[in-house]
Amino acid sequence: IARHLSGYRLIVEKSTVPVETGMWIKRTIEANVRRGKAEYDVASNPEFLREGAAIQDFMRPDRIVLGVESKRAERILRELYKTFDAPLVVTDISSAEMIKHASNSFLSTKISFINMVSRLCEKFGADVKQVAEGMGYDRRIGPQFLDAGIGFGGFCFPKDLAAFIHIGEKAGVDFGILKAVLDVNESQRKHFVRRIKETIWNLGGKTVGVLGLSFKPDTDDMRFAPSVDIVRSLQADGARIQAFDPEAIPVARKLLAGVRFVANAYQAARHADALLLLTDWNEFKELKMERIKRLLRRPLVFDGRNMFDPKEMKKLGFQYISVGR
Repeated sequence: IARHLSGYRLIVEKSTVPVETGMWIKRTIEANVRRGKAEYDVASNPEFLREGAAIQDFMRPDRIVLGVESKRAERILRELYKTFDAPLVVTDISSAEMIKHASNSFLSTKISFINMVSRLCEKFGADVKQVAEGMGYDRRIGPQFLDAGIGFGGFCFPKDLAAFIHIGEKAGVDFGILKAVLDVNESQRKHFVRRIKETIWNLGGKTVGVLGLSFKPDTDDMRFAPSVDIVRSLQADGARIQAFDPEAIPVARKLLAGVRFVANAYQAARHADALLLLTDWNEFKELKMERIKRLLRRPLVFDGRNMFDPKEMKKLGFQYISVGR
């Protein structure tokens, strides 16, 4: 970019980057720009897009963050976004870069917090869904990201947490709270596996059906997916895995050796000693559970995403184990 600058340009970083990246972009341009020094500005305009909902999130954002150093850069970006109905947050570049990492780190913290609450709920017979609902009505807390389960996956949250922790270490700030968030997230998967092992007792030679492999619905992304650790742990104890996911099987084949991938959810349940729900795809909520029960060797369901009502599942004759209920 620096070598080809021939007139004023606004150079905008969109990706999630460590704070001070904008400063390094400026230094790189200064070191490489041709004599005569064409005018330019650097700005930060972080994206806040969820996998599976990127277009919707782009067109209807919660906020638009503009990290700028000049009125000229601000004017250009305001013009770019003038048709969008969303709050415009105008900051310096470092603050804009910090907002993205801080946002993802805080959302991850909410998930790990409610997962720890879910373990207390299991001990005392409380229902984590009811607890989360009661918390969520508090406007200072809100209901989003208070869904207990087997932990977060994907690329963004683990990467951004690790980056924020590293940024803190470089600056002499110990982000112990975020280290705990990562520890809880990893231990939540182990806790779920432990409950499976305690219930089935001897996994050797048992068949376990798995519904959902991607880290979240509406994507085939398997990066840091909880299913990978859970499946491998069960396989290490001798379980045979038969699995279905609406989108992620081509990716999962490269990551999970020894798994029998099947064509639909009912085949995953056929002759299985237990059925695991690891991704909350909408189509799983529409399954005919009476048929699932007939297909299973034992009517045992472990729901890692709290997709079904425990009372209804009990009425249908299932031994139903979910998270925090």
